[in-house]
Amino acid sequence: MSSSPSSSLFKNATRVITEEFVTLLTAPRDVRTQDWFLAESFGPLLAILGVYLFFCIYGGPRYMRNRKPFELKNTLLIYNAVQVALSCVLFYEFYVSGWGHYNYRCQPISYDTDPNSMRMARAVWLYYIAKITELLDTVFFVLRKRDRQITFLHLYHHASMPFVSLIGVQYYAGGHGTIVCFVNSFIHIVMYAYYLLAAMGPKVQKYLWWKKYITMMQIVQFLIVFVHTFQVQFQPTCHYPKLIAIGLSLNASLFIYLFSSFYIQSYKKDAVQNGVKKAVSQKQD
Repeated sequence: MSSSPSSSLFKNATRVITEEFVTLLTAPRDVRTQDWFLAESFGPLLAILGVYLFFCIYGGPRYMRNRKPFELKNTLLIYNAVQVALSCVLFYEFYVSGWGHYNYRCQPISYDTDPNSMRMARAVWLYYIAKITELLDTVFFVLRKRDRQITFLHLYHHASMPFVSLIGVQYYAGGHGTIVCFVNSFIHIVMYAYYLLAAMGPKVQKYLWWKKYITMMQIVQFLIVFVHTFQVQFQPTCHYPKLIAIGLSLNASLFIYLFSSFYIQSYKKDAVQNGVKKAVSQKQD
């Protein structure tokens, strides 16, 4: 008795996924990056993330409980200026070494040691280092007693990005998945420029009406990543790892949901409240 077309399709899909998963588990380290700083193993990063989460969730708030918040104005000015500069460098490097000429439908990873491939690998590593430095965002929130800004979204985003980036450095330093780094670097230019201006004080802050558009840009970035990585599944001749593409798509979809929820709670709710206040004010007049 012959199997139905749907049964054959399911068997083929299961076989392909199984083969991809085995390949993923047995994939050798990228020889270009295996000895680079903080990329030799997951141990150092897990230690950093452990200290980060302990400080931000328990140790830091406990330390600051009976203390006045630190101002950190000059520290924030320097930090945000460095992040803007670093994001500009990353955006340029990802464009020159890859996305200025990459195939947007399917771009395999090159593990060669030619100058362009090495330049892309260094950009992926520098992006990973940048994600570690960005953990200071939350540390500054704690020291300034901005506990309301330390949400699940914030902690998950900051803790997961270095972890995902390290996987990229160790195994996939190039190719299709680096669209995440390319687009995210541009978003961070705008985001840290906003934070830099906000750190300059009330005289500048009154012009920063465009904060909500940064959240909108973040949502758009994850939509781009989702579509870009998901369409690889429909490219049978594409040699980029399908499971990695699925993982990036799922992670992007989660961030779409989280950032959309944050946008609705933060801005739509405020808009409704402002509308009610305006209506009441007009009625009283």
